[in-house]
Amino acid sequence: MNNSRRNFLRQTALAGAALSLPFRNELMAMAGKKNPFGIQLWTVKEALAKDTVGVLTHLSKSGYKLIEGFEGKGGIFWGMKNTEFKKVMDDLGMSFISSHCDNTKDFERKAAEAAEIGMKYLICPYKGPQKSIDNFKKFSDEFNACGEITKKNGIRFAYHNHDYSFKAMDGIVPQDLMLQSTNPATVDFEMDMYWTVAAGVDPIAYMKKFPNRFKLVHIKDLAKTATGHESCIIGKGTIDYKSLLPQAAAQGVKYYIVEQEAYTGTTELDCAKDDAAYLKTLQW
Repeated sequence: MNNSRRNFLRQTALAGAALSLPFRNELMAMAGKKNPFGIQLWTVKEALAKDTVGVLTHLSKSGYKLIEGFEGKGGIFWGMKNTEFKKVMDDLGMSFISSHCDNTKDFERKAAEAAEIGMKYLICPYKGPQKSIDNFKKFSDEFNACGEITKKNGIRFAYHNHDYSFKAMDGIVPQDLMLQSTNPATVDFEMDMYWTVAAGVDPIAYMKKFPNRFKLVHIKDLAKTATGHESCIIGKGTIDYKSLLPQAAAQGVKYYIVEQEAYTGTTELDCAKDDAAYLKTLQW
């Protein structure tokens, strides 16, 4: 093959690659990775108390594939046995992956019941503002103990933040302290992106500061009000989830959980449906 022929083929190949790259990227974006998303049942707590199976059916039809529970009057499983609740999930094509719970009472039993039906996490949802940084040190010890219990059962333990844990006490940020003094082998964290942003913290920068510690996130949008802020339908607030979610995925987040707590002008179920509709438009 002469040089002119070789150069022609080389230039043609390079031009073809250059032309195909944007098209290939576009195709990849169109068929991009779509992680399943779930919902924290606190979002629909009033409706759920009246018609548990009916509300779960509604959530399934809205597009939710994952469920994160909380511990109410009927316990984690809404008055059902753990296996009965799992059957409801199975029938609806959903997975009950995690639940917020009181980790200071009957935790061994809760961990065993969660593990029996294939749940992945039990999560401490709230500790509240504290008067002393020493209290957060005690929480770290508590979380480590819970992590050992969940490990024994083949599942994981996590802590869910609010804004208070980002407020420094005696020069120490409680959230930093808890991340530094808990065992990464047994304790993970669930980042509530709404509360992180409300605290003035960049969610992704913080994940990078503590790599591989955040395996779950709460997706909740923030609307500014005359008196402060409140949650709103995702996509209607100030948090750029179109940008945040792919970055969170790159930081090792596995589970994406919708939560909404304010329902101005609409119902819990309508909000849940609208939240799902917006997330369906995103790729991450």
